[in-house]
Formats: sequence, structure tokens, C-alpha cells
Amino acid sequence: MNQMPHLLPPDLWMQRIFDAKAAREGQVVRRSVRDLEMIVGREAFEREIRRRGYHAVLNGDQVVIFCNNEPIRLWI
Repeated sequence: MNQMPHLLPPDLWMQRIFDAKAAREGQVVRRSVRDLEMIVGREAFEREIRRRGYHAVLNGDQVVIFCNNEPIRLWI
């Protein structure tokens, strides 16, 4: 398992999420809940998601981040 994400400061780790090509193009990115909570904390993450007008969904041990402000609708 790659330990690199844990070496980054929280602000840089979160910045890298939104610097990803998919995020810049308004698509989705995902991160493990464990890493997110350990590195930046849930409250800081939620504040940043709200500030950007994005949405995030928890599924299993992953958080799926919708990097746009379109409404979320469950298909099935």
C-alpha cells in the first residue's frame, strides 16, 4: 500500500483532490474515507465541498466527490 498521501499536509492533500484532471473537468473523483478522516478530517472536508458547491456520496469505504454543482439523482 502506498503511504505517500499520509506524508502530505492536509491542505495540500485536499488541493490535490481538486487539481486532478477529472475534478478540473467537472467529473468525479473518489478517496478512501479512512485517508480523508485521518489526513484532513470530515468537518474540514465537508466545509470545502460546500464552499465549492459540490456534492459527495459515501459508499462503503469510499467517498465519491461530484466536482460540479449539478443535482444528484439516484438512477437505480
